[in-house]
Amino acid sequence: MGEEQFGVRHVIGAPISTTRLSEQAIVCMPPRSAKFTLAEWKLSNDMRSRNTEDQQQLADRILKESERIRDETGERASIMKATSDRRIEERLGDIEFNKKELQLQRKEICLELEALGVYKTRLQDCLASLQSNALTICRKCLMLRDGRIGIDLVVDEVERALQQEITTILGGQSLLKRALEQLNEQMRRLRATRYLLDRDLQYKQAAIDLDKGSLSLKPTDLCLSVYEGYANLDPANISADEYNAYSAKNVQQAAREVTSARPIRVFIDVLLKQVIDDLWCSFNKCNHEFNERIGDTKRAKAKLEDMHRETTQKIADMMNNILQLQKALCDKEGNTALAHTRLGRRAQRIGAELVRDPPGQSLYYECEILRHSTEQLQQMLHEANASLRYLLQTQIQLEEDINVKMNTLKIDEVDCMTLRTTMDYHAY
Repeated sequence: MGEEQFGVRHVIGAPISTTRLSEQAIVCMPPRSAKFTLAEWKLSNDMRSRNTEDQQQLADRILKESERIRDETGERASIMKATSDRRIEERLGDIEFNKKELQLQRKEICLELEALGVYKTRLQDCLASLQSNALTICRKCLMLRDGRIGIDLVVDEVERALQQEITTILGGQSLLKRALEQLNEQMRRLRATRYLLDRDLQYKQAAIDLDKGSLSLKPTDLCLSVYEGYANLDPANISADEYNAYSAKNVQQAAREVTSARPIRVFIDVLLKQVIDDLWCSFNKCNHEFNERIGDTKRAKAKLEDMHRETTQKIADMMNNILQLQKALCDKEGNTALAHTRLGRRAQRIGAELVRDPPGQSLYYECEILRHSTEQLQQMLHEANASLRYLLQTQIQLEEDINVKMNTLKIDEVDCMTLRTTMDYHAY
């Protein structure tokens, strides 16, 4: 019993049957509408037809206008695309032209840098040669000439010429170093300009690649997209005039740097020639002074050798003279003894025979003469011995002077001139 007694089934979707009328829903039917008249029917149909015709006419106008606008916008899009393509091509041509100008200037800068590099090598080689060869040799010559001894250790024209040559070398080094600094500064400016050109060329190549890529795009490509951001789609803030001015400025700056670099090469050529000419002039002058000094020393040495030879001969003559004087003294001793013996014997006479007769006077005069002669011979022997001592001393002094001159000739002619033959000046 219960729900099954009254025919209630709990089946989803099954109709529920009831046996009670009060439980059934009451359906309310609306009242029937009033009928229209024939005139209203005709009017309604006419209005519907008129509205339909109006809508069709409007639709025809819209279709024609749509076709016109579609054709117009398509033609406009084609024209704008062609215009944009032409503008891009023109822009590509301008960029390519500017790029070629920059590449030409960059090539000029690279050639100029290469040429300046050669000149830099020339300056460095010249400075190294002056420092290691010429200056060292001149200073070594001064040091060697300090090895002179005696009276030859004199401040002569050779030493002044060597000092002047060292001054010339140092002055040339100073000029070359200043020129090298200017050359390095110019090369730095050229490298900076080349860096700016490389950066500008990189930017232009990127712009060319982008414009060529944009020019190759078609409206049917799948890689296209519509920008839906809020920022400005065209962020360019440089005008065409500013761009042209920037490109022209880079080209003009590069040309100006190349133009300013060329006179430096001419200046270095002139400077190297002038420095080398001055060095050769100092070198030749110093060699001339060396040759003059060597000639003077040789002439002085030859004169000393002649004097030494004459002095040696005089010493031999003086020694022979001393022997002759000694022999003469020995001879005079016999004569003196004879005269004294005779006088002594005659002094033994007796008485009136002890008279001052001529023989006695003659013997007395002979003794006086012999005494005077002996004194003269002794005086001459003393003078001869003194002269011999002076001659021997002079001979020793001459030998020392000859040795001094030989030492000077060895230093100047052998050591210094041999070193100076290795000196070489050229413009590198």
